Amino acid sequence: MPGSGEQTELAPPRKRADARRNEQTLLAAAAAVFVTAGVDAPVRDIAKAAGVGMGTIYRHFPTRADLIIAVYRHQVDACAEAGPALLASSESPYAALQRWIDLFVDFLITKHGLAGTLQSGDARSGPLHAYFLDRLRPVIASLIEAAQQAGQIRGDVDPFGFLYAVGNLCAGDRNDPRYDARAMVHLLVAGLGGQ
Repeated sequence: MPGSGEQTELAPPRKRADARRNEQTLLAAAAAVFVTAGVDAPVRDIAKAAGVGMGTIYRHFPTRADLIIAVYRHQVDACAEAGPALLASSESPYAALQRWIDLFVDFLITKHGLAGTLQSGDARSGPLHAYFLDRLRPVIASLIEAAQQAGQIRGDVDPFGFLYAVGNLCAGDRNDPRYDARAMVHLLVAGLGGQ
């Protein structure tokens, strides 16, 4: 009966607040472990980093692919949400752009490890690239536009091209210790004409 407070059969059950917090904690811990140990890191390492039991991880993410896809989406969302927050809290739009790019590089370093695993034929991984672009293109566009309007970077910077260039720099050979993707990205950002 409508208005009775009962869920309909069509409505998915809502997660309790503590379950959502646990899931967010797990995703942050998994992302951190993936950065240091790769996406094949043991689940027990992720559970330890999150401060939960392994059963909790499997309850939220029954397979490794489920966990990897959730980490990917979680990191995209975190990057998207960070853009406006950095613009509001940084001393300048250029400083906000620099800080956001550092977060984006952290994501990309993890993403490359995730990408190899996701190319295993899992049909759910297909829409992730579109999700990535849909969420992050507007963020980088607003950061670049704010820095341009403040006269802190060149006026001819294309947001998509810039995002793509950062991605390519981060895709460099990670097995060669002589290559420092973050240093290369910092050079690219400095070349925008900032201070």
